[in-house]
Amino acid sequence: MVDDLKLQAYELKQALTAFVLDAEGELAEALETYAAAQSRPGYQDRVQQDLIIDSFLIEGKVGKQSPLDLFLENQPDLSQRDHQIVNNWRRSFIGLFAVTRTLTDGFELMNWLSAKHYIVISDEVSRFKEGEILLTRIAPLTDTQWMFFSPCVPMGKLGKPKLAVAIGNFKDAYRSALYSDAPELLEQAWQSVERYHQEFLEFFGDDEITMPGYQLNKKIAKFQEVMTQRRLAAAGVDTSKSLAEVVQEAGIEEEEIQAAAEEFGVDSTAVAQLIDTKSTTNKMVMPKVELPAELRQAEQVTALTHPRWGQMFIPTYTRFKALLESEDWQNTEGSEKLVRYYLENPNINAFIWRRLAQQYPTQLEKVLQTILERPDFQLNYDLDALLQEFNKPIEPELPEIASVPQHLHDLFQEAVAEVNKSKSKSKSKKKTGMGFQ
Repeated sequence: MVDDLKLQAYELKQALTAFVLDAEGELAEALETYAAAQSRPGYQDRVQQDLIIDSFLIEGKVGKQSPLDLFLENQPDLSQRDHQIVNNWRRSFIGLFAVTRTLTDGFELMNWLSAKHYIVISDEVSRFKEGEILLTRIAPLTDTQWMFFSPCVPMGKLGKPKLAVAIGNFKDAYRSALYSDAPELLEQAWQSVERYHQEFLEFFGDDEITMPGYQLNKKIAKFQEVMTQRRLAAAGVDTSKSLAEVVQEAGIEEEEIQAAAEEFGVDSTAVAQLIDTKSTTNKMVMPKVELPAELRQAEQVTALTHPRWGQMFIPTYTRFKALLESEDWQNTEGSEKLVRYYLENPNINAFIWRRLAQQYPTQLEKVLQTILERPDFQLNYDLDALLQEFNKPIEPELPEIASVPQHLHDLFQEAVAEVNKSKSKSKSKKKTGMGFQ
């Protein structure tokens, strides 16, 4: 029964793919546009192209319809079971999976982003071993069984540091697919962004602040410490305990606490309390925010916050605003280079452009008309199209400031600890070698 269903599903998948690839007109144009937007440098091999096409089959839009809708409309001979199989594919998703078990007719996989498990029916049982990491797309076959909907990109068995990097790369490449099989985690992540925004406003008093980079970095660290204390208090943790008391009660080595405190950028007692309560909480964990070295050394850095776009740090924001406020901006040195930088840099997102458009509508329109040599450019009508032209999403994607599930946070912390341990051993060996010389 399952074998027949599996065969039927794979035949339908081939028919759906052929239907889309052979299409002309609006469907073909939609696929071309989608593929161009999804393609990334260094990801041009055949498997990656197949992953993009398979994503379009599920997520693409042709007007208000999906490729699945068009396929079903144009295949009048499909049976009721065919319709059910295809409609089930709407729950298909791409993920980074670990092979947790090999079965006689497939695999048990765990999606690393959500920690959810899936039974995947496959004829390629001998191809992958337990512990291997796979990038692929799966789709429902029945209520309890799934199928590989796309080719697998095998990554082998990865240690924690390399696995953390792979997850980070997945988050960068497939941000819109984060927690796609766990809407509850996605909702919590978005709520954490909004909560961070509100707490930022309470702490700093504004959604836009500018100060020297080193000073802002200290302020952000203090801000995060305040948030950590709030979360501990909300969890019912006694924040008046000393480090020694918490270490004794939790049974943790003090060196571990101090190392973790450096990673969190907060007080070591707060970290001890977080570790002590970790086993009794199953919540999203706030990531650490720290300015990179180039921003810490910048003369002025502007921090902006938004309940959906998250938090942005820009060292040239005051300069850009000064350009828009200047009547003689064309004679300002580096003005064109600065505007083009704002268009081309992915960190200068649609929120920032819309904010500037709201504050300086006339000036910004004139600047863009001149630099882009588009005298007919109208800010009110053409800005979003311009942003898309420069590959900027016009809707917010889950920002880096969003909290992550506890299991991912633990993995990243363990990966950092392993890397630091390796560095310490390396330094120790170098010192020993010098001592013998």
